[in-house]
Amino acid sequence: MTKPEKTLIHRRDWVFDLDNTLYPATCNLFAQIDVRMTDFVARYLDLNKSEARAIQKKYYKEHGTTLNGLMNLHGMDPVDFLDFVHDIDHSPLPVCQILQRSLTDLPGRKFVLTNGSSKHADNVLSAMQLEHVFEGVFGIEDMAYQPKPDPRAFDRFIDTFQINPNEAVFFEDLARNLEPASAMGFATVLVESDMDWSHEPEGARPGERGIEPHPFIDHRTDNLTAFLQDVLAKP
Repeated sequence: MTKPEKTLIHRRDWVFDLDNTLYPATCNLFAQIDVRMTDFVARYLDLNKSEARAIQKKYYKEHGTTLNGLMNLHGMDPVDFLDFVHDIDHSPLPVCQILQRSLTDLPGRKFVLTNGSSKHADNVLSAMQLEHVFEGVFGIEDMAYQPKPDPRAFDRFIDTFQINPNEAVFFEDLARNLEPASAMGFATVLVESDMDWSHEPEGARPGERGIEPHPFIDHRTDNLTAFLQDVLAKP
């Protein structure tokens, strides 16, 4: 794990992706969401499961999210989709008091920036007993359904909460979402894991340990709580 630089502790705003970032990827919540996406696509487009899954992944690759593909190509109302795919079991999520304290002790404001819905984020934060930590949650509906890594998603987030990227840190498990954040001035932290991400299309893979470094990734960690503790330990 790369040791955080002294300057991180002096940042004003702390921005966290939600899924597989604030909670360990080993919780595997995405597996539940992934199955429910396939079920929704099958029902909505009247396809069998195999056909629906192929469409689901094609839309993810070509439109950034399966949701965007369904909206762009089929005029789907996103509300039913988001409610359906995020109706999952949250019991695998941990309640970690050390993470709670570490997040609380970070100086400045804390936010969640997620391609999931705000309701999904609220449910996850509640299950992890972190809802009191964050000043704001910015979900896909707040992005006008233009997901990360689209720079417009970041622009809307920055404008809503009056964030100066040069005074902010962004934590994310998908390397591709760190690139626009870095270009805007955010310090970036890639949260790595050894999970099998073969279900994702090429180019959407998170930063697995051992991949080539990217100039837009300032720090890497496979343990968010330990990383934050190191940040807090810096003078």
